[in-house]
Amino acid sequence: MLLGVTGCAGAPTYTRPMAPAGALAIPGVYHRVEAGQTLWRISKIYGVDIDDILRSNNISEGAAIEIGRLLLIPNRLIQQNVPVNLSGDDFIWPLKGRVISGFGASYRNIMNKGLNIQGQPGADILAVRSGKVVFYAEDFGNFGKTIIIDHGDGLRSVYTRASDIFVRPGDNVQRGSVVGRVGSGGRDKNSYLHFEIRKGALPENPLFYLPR
Repeated sequence: MLLGVTGCAGAPTYTRPMAPAGALAIPGVYHRVEAGQTLWRISKIYGVDIDDILRSNNISEGAAIEIGRLLLIPNRLIQQNVPVNLSGDDFIWPLKGRVISGFGASYRNIMNKGLNIQGQPGADILAVRSGKVVFYAEDFGNFGKTIIIDHGDGLRSVYTRASDIFVRPGDNVQRGSVVGRVGSGGRDKNSYLHFEIRKGALPENPLFYLPR
């Protein structure tokens, strides 16, 4: 695909991404990651599972996909236009704050299966995507108040360490709605949200789904 800008002298043309040196000998097309694109959205547009993209590019589950990176999309021969703006089905961040522990990292001698996002006590926790609340616990072990939202396509989002939860199982929630407030849990009195995305029962790296 070659896109030119007409009526503008000297306008740059789109250049098809080339395979990086040492690329794997797997049939496919290369996609350059643009700002605002997520690995999840790229996988949806191309119809290729995230895990297949990770394997084809030798990317670990705990890695972040950097803007400008060339991704091999296996077994696809035509480049697709992946939107950089949010669509109604995309994920948003549950909380604005610094990530203090990433996916796969060890935090207080526990392997992190999501993200720990620092937040002020009482800060709003947002539903990252529309769905139905399928789990609520007032005190879920060291995680304190916890909810799980099912998004209807095999993906679920998990929100823990809340001081308040405003929804209960069976409630339908819209993306961006306030579902709780940041608190703490167990013996750890620091205020942060522990957030997970799960495919079925398996935790996934939330950075593959959240825009950057």
